[in-house]
This record gives sequence, C-alpha cells and structure tokens, in this order.
Amino acid sequence: MTLDHPIFARWPAQHPERIQLFSAPTPNGVKAGIMLEETGLAYEPHRIDIMANESHDPAFLALNPNGKIPAIYDPAGPGGKPLALFESGAILIYLADKSSQFISADPTMRYETIQWVMWQMGGVGPMFGQLGFFHKFVGRDYADKRPRDRYAAESARLLGVLDERLATREWVMGDDYSIADISLLGWVRNLIGFYEAREIVGFDRFAHVQRWLDAGLARPGVQRGLDVTAA
Repeated sequence: MTLDHPIFARWPAQHPERIQLFSAPTPNGVKAGIMLEETGLAYEPHRIDIMANESHDPAFLALNPNGKIPAIYDPAGPGGKPLALFESGAILIYLADKSSQFISADPTMRYETIQWVMWQMGGVGPMFGQLGFFHKFVGRDYADKRPRDRYAAESARLLGVLDERLATREWVMGDDYSIADISLLGWVRNLIGFYEAREIVGFDRFAHVQRWLDAGLARPGVQRGLDVTAA
C-alpha cells in the first residue's frame, strides 16, 4: 500500500495502512496523540520539529495549509477514502466518531461535549498561550505588564469556569471521560508546568481542577499520548 500525498515524500509512512499523525508535544499537539492512545486506533506518529519551522515545509503545508500541528492523514477515512484533517478539535471529534468512543451517542450530550471542546479552542488555548508568552518567554521582558496581567486574569476566570463545572462532576461531561477532557488536559498541565504560571493565576484555589488534572494525568493512555512525539 502506497499513500499518495506530498507529505509522504518528506515523512515516509512505514505503516501506510494506519492513521498517520503529524505532531509535536505542545498542548494542542498532544491532544491527537492522547486520543489515539486512548481509543486504541492503529496509527504511526511523525514528529514535526516546529522549532526548525518544519510545519511550514511545503510537504506539510500540502497537508495543512495553516502550517500548524497536529494534523492527521487517515487512509481509510469516510467511505473508505483517504482523509487529511487539521485543527486539533476537529481531529478529536473525527477520531471519537471513527472509534465510537469518548463522545456520547445521545444528540444533546454530543453537542454539549462539542461545546466544551469549542470553549477550549476559543478561550483556554488562546488565553493560556498568550499568558505563557508574556509570563515565560520574550514577552516577560516587556516593561508594560498590562498584557500579562490581562491574560493572567482571563486565564484565572476560565479556570474558575472549569472549576465550577467540575464541582459536581468527575469529568467535564459527568461520569464519563470524553474529548472535552482530552482537549483541556494538556493546556492545564502546561499552564502550571512549562509556563510556570501556577502562582500568577492562583491555581491552588481551584481544587476541583487540580483533582480532575491529577485523575486525567494518571490515565495510562494520557501518559503514553503525552510522549508520542516527545523524541
């Protein structure tokens, strides 16, 4: 079996019958790896070195014109036809549907789950990422601290929303772990870990989020998924 896509001229597939994952160990990148590990779907990972600008290699841009990770190529997509897909939220929904796991078949619960994935995509990811820039990276040298403080305040507000949601639930959607949790785990982990923002957002007051994060990170599929493209 040969995969007919420009991406494979640059990153050849050793197992072309499997889902091909192109990613890196970022908060968005680990979502796809975690989901693939949790579902048990057969896949082959390819590390994209974003620091070396590989996500803007013409071969990668042929897969994702937006030049961001993660992206997947499924040789056995809908109707048995190949599917190239980017955007981590879209990938989570697709893999949930393909595997019939981590999203409810009940229409109401399904849309509520997608709602929380969109909340992560539109709020948590952008805000936590900006806080990381202004708190840890070159933005920390800016004399004007108003941008940092704005993103810290909004990140704390979002954590409060999540904390309230988890006050009466084991997982975001209740008793069942879902793609809503998978979408968020890497970001919350990164915020208090790699971004070193625990104190600036007052993370310790969000006890329900801490309990949820500990439970999520203890899952074997999550642990494996975090390391899929780490080396």
